[in-house]
Amino acid sequence: MNFRTMTAAGLAIALAGCTTIPSAGNPIEARWVGKSAGIFFAAYGPPISDREEGSSTIYTWRGGYKTVRIPAKYAEGADGKRGKQISSARTAYLRCQAEITTSSDYTIRDIRTVADIPGVDGPSYCAEFLAPEQK
Repeated sequence: MNFRTMTAAGLAIALAGCTTIPSAGNPIEARWVGKSAGIFFAAYGPPISDREEGSSTIYTWRGGYKTVRIPAKYAEGADGKRGKQISSARTAYLRCQAEITTSSDYTIRDIRTVADIPGVDGPSYCAEFLAPEQK
């Protein structure tokens, strides 16, 4: 009987330490879910609005404003020379908007991008801004 009690207690302790790990497919969730919303807002600025849904609060955040100049792209020509122009140079106005769901203890439970545009180095500026690759 004592062995069963000890085993059950050990199992309960092990399970109490388990948390849901966000998928690796979403770098923003992987970076922020489980952390304090205070850390997020201190790093990226305050939310623009919030609303209560049960015991959760959903914050709408907007930021990451940046203007970048994207150079023209050219096809590769013969002998390594620059070929025909594929796209012209342009100016891009980058920004991100996200909805951040927190629990009653101000821990981020979900973060979802609402407005995102292609970034400088990939398909998501929000991912580049909110979850930069660690080098």
